[in-house]
Amino acid sequence: MGDGMFEDVRAYGKADLAGTHRSTAGTQAAADPALLDRLLGDVRRQGFVLVPDVVPIERIEAIRTDVLQRLDARVGRNNFEGLATRRLYAVIAKTMVCNELVEHPLVLGLLDRLLEPNYLLSQLQVIDILPGESAQPLHPDDGFYAWPRPRPALGVATIWPLDDFTAENGATVVVPGSHLWDDRMPTDEERAAAVPAVMPRGSVLLFLGTLWHGGGANRSDRARACVTAQYCAPWCRQQENFALSVPRERVRQCSEHVQRLLGYSIHPPFMGFVDGMHPKRLLQDAAGDDA
Repeated sequence: MGDGMFEDVRAYGKADLAGTHRSTAGTQAAADPALLDRLLGDVRRQGFVLVPDVVPIERIEAIRTDVLQRLDARVGRNNFEGLATRRLYAVIAKTMVCNELVEHPLVLGLLDRLLEPNYLLSQLQVIDILPGESAQPLHPDDGFYAWPRPRPALGVATIWPLDDFTAENGATVVVPGSHLWDDRMPTDEERAAAVPAVMPRGSVLLFLGTLWHGGGANRSDRARACVTAQYCAPWCRQQENFALSVPRERVRQCSEHVQRLLGYSIHPPFMGFVDGMHPKRLLQDAAGDDA
């Protein structure tokens, strides 16, 4: 293979052809393999897992203070976005305070086992559900990929509460086992069986893109906020166009892992190239910077 000759095209399709910019997939700090096995068992059985005490409360409070001041009064345009819900988009362009959640070693360790190497960040949002908000329609996050179910998940989502999630303040609700369904809507009984993901700050809810879920109704007198990061298979289109939403100068400030997740990476043998070369070369090219 060293002479660049491939007799088996399947080998070419799996080859990392980069010389300078080798993939950093899987090089994050290692998580406990026994813990990953236990958490993955829950994910595969019920479609989600709730992990407490992942991030110190002081870090969550710092993230909360930073992002909430960036939200304005605008709410969603429909009941899916939330007519009483505020959202912060293009988060990394505005602040890098959420990056530590995006690349948390426990999350990446789980994603390494759930998705193909070189998976991507699909979107990153801050969501603030205000008092009086109604329940979001139940949905699977990767339903926009038109591939018939049942099938493997093409994405994985995480939700990090910035306020304690309760059954009263709009905690995300999940339908256990719905990641295994075929192409159908939930019945009234299954909707009623949705379970609120009650969890304190510092926890993370991780679930498959095929799991039916939705934001809960906020019947409390206070808003509840969270950060949500969604990831997708390396060959799927990302929901957020990070190449346009995050200036190149900001990408240079991000870690190797976040750069890879944003799309400054190659899925073997060449998906994601720019002018026939690795996209990370753009981060070394000060000329023509778009920041």
